[in-house]
Parts: sequence; structure tokens; C-alpha cells
Amino acid sequence: MAKFDVVDVSMKKVAEIELSDEIFAAKPNSHLLYEGAKMQQINRRRGTLGVKNSSLVSGGGKKPWKQKGTGRARQGSTRASHWVGGGKAMGPKARDYSYRPPRAVRRGAVASAISLRAVEKNLVILDQFPSDGKSKAASTTLTRGLKLKDALVVDAKSNEKLHRAVRNLAAFDVLPPEGVNVESVLRRKTLVLTVAAAKALDEALTRARGPKAEA
Repeated sequence: MAKFDVVDVSMKKVAEIELSDEIFAAKPNSHLLYEGAKMQQINRRRGTLGVKNSSLVSGGGKKPWKQKGTGRARQGSTRASHWVGGGKAMGPKARDYSYRPPRAVRRGAVASAISLRAVEKNLVILDQFPSDGKSKAASTTLTRGLKLKDALVVDAKSNEKLHRAVRNLAAFDVLPPEGVNVESVLRRKTLVLTVAAAKALDEALTRARGPKAEA
């Protein structure tokens, strides 16, 4: 078990906490990070781009003129791709781009991202993060108290005032423990967890079986 300092909002040590090595003190696995980021990015593709081919364009069921004797080239339909108003030959089709790796890989990717921040000494664990719901007060706590320029703040969903205050700040993000993902962790330089959030992440991610967050 790895030991981490628990600080208050003025960065003074108030306690220690033990957390799983596999989640908070592992060697980051770059491939797991890639898989997690790829899953999130590719799943944002809607895949709705598509055009009609000759079988989907309405009309054109009747042969425009007889096969022989007119002096013109033979034609089977007015909806062939070389006709104005015809279908598109070999055009793009709507498709599903969704990508979902195994659960152990998804959890391992999040664990690698958290461990990366811990290795970089950019992981802050707070005893608690009180908030009055005001963005100005939250900004003061993060920039002056914790001396951070940008960060992802993670605390329980029940702390609604904190979520409401931080989500309005351009340089800071806020999520509940169950919403933590690879992109959100990597987007910000620092990861700020409350003790409750750290324990929730530790419990959820240690249930994963399969690839560890080690290279």
C-alpha cells in the first residue's frame, strides 16, 4: 500500500492515507492510456455521413428508351451514377465507429492516468473541500490556497455546491469519482482528490482484473 499525505486547503499536512499500489503508485502504461483515450475520442464520432447510391435514389425504375435502334447509347436507368440526379457510385456510407475495450483495460487506463499524476507529484489529496457554491471562493482556494494553475477536482456527487462552483472556472474541471476518465485526468496538469473520492476510486478500480497499470 502506498502512503500519501493528506492536506487541507492551505496545503498543510493533516494526516496520511494508504491507497492501493496498483492504482496510485504503479508505473504508467502508455498503451493503456492510448486505449482509453482512443475509446473516448472515437466514440464521439457520430458516423452519420452518407450518400445515396443508385438503389436508394427514388425513380429510375423504367428503362429510359429501348435497347436498340435509337442511335443512342444503351441505358438501363435514369438514376445511374453518370446521370444528373443519379446515385453516387462508391460514396461514403453511415457507419458505427464505436469502440469499447474490455473492462479491465478501461479501468487499467484510468489507473495509469492517476498513477502518472502521482509519479509527477501532481496529485493532491485533501481532507475535504468545503464550498459555499460560489465560483470566486472556489477559485481563491484553488489558486491561492493550493497554488494551482489548472486541475481536475474530484469529490462526491453529493457535494453539489463544490460542483456548481468549480464547473464555471475555465482552468478547472470537476467530476464525481464515478465519472473520472483518462481524458479528464490528462487534460489538466494536477489531480485534486478528496479523501472520500480517493477511497472511492481505490475501491472501484481495484475490482478490475486483467492488465495491470504497469508496463
